[in-house]
Amino acid sequence: MAVSRHNVWETLQVGGGGRIGWWVDRVLITLILASAAAITYESLPDSLRWTRQLELFDWLATSVFTVEYLGRIWSCSEDPRYTGLKGRLRFALSPLMLLDLLAILPFYLGIVMDLRMLRLFRLVRLLRLAKAGKYSSGLALIFAVLRRKREELVMSLSIMLAMIFAASCLMYQLESEAQPEHFSSIPAAFWWAVVTLTTIGYGDVYPITTGGKIVTGLFALLAIGMVALPTGIISSGYIEALHDSKSTKTCPHCGKPTQ
Repeated sequence: MAVSRHNVWETLQVGGGGRIGWWVDRVLITLILASAAAITYESLPDSLRWTRQLELFDWLATSVFTVEYLGRIWSCSEDPRYTGLKGRLRFALSPLMLLDLLAILPFYLGIVMDLRMLRLFRLVRLLRLAKAGKYSSGLALIFAVLRRKREELVMSLSIMLAMIFAASCLMYQLESEAQPEHFSSIPAAFWWAVVTLTTIGYGDVYPITTGGKIVTGLFALLAIGMVALPTGIISSGYIEALHDSKSTKTCPHCGKPTQ
């Protein structure tokens, strides 16, 4: 039975293609997780006795991913947006397709160099495959919130960066003489500022002067609110988008009203 381009395109769409598409998604997810487990196991000394088996599995997994990648390129003309040579090229350069390419490229480049760890890019494919089933609308809604609130998020990030720079300058002035090994310059003080203002507080670098301790306390208190600000923006945006989606029945993928 001849394989039509339309059937290949429908089957390879996440969450599409009926029963066959469902199995294709599950096989790909299984191979991705198994590849991650294999990469992890290869870091152990005991893996040397399974080198041949691991190489065979890598060959099998990469072959499946390659067939899938080529199948998408071949069948993408079924979508009106990707017809013709320019359309195929635009499809091949899309973010998800570039990630797919990164998933298989290390295997072929490994012939001339050791790029085994780059196979971890296969894990990124889970972001696309995870959209199948009941999580598709939820993930699309989150991305819609990030797009809607991007200006507020950029502003909060800008304020955070400004605070980090100001804290680094102050701590350099207050601590450089007492701790030249940690605060030898403003860039060197960035590490302390990032760790303090993100409330991580590793404790590897800390002030010992009175002025430094006072400044640290003030910025630590300010940082609590600054870290919570992006969280509040995203939370409120998610609630708004969820309310709008339910009240207007809009598609979470494109934002257009549904029938």
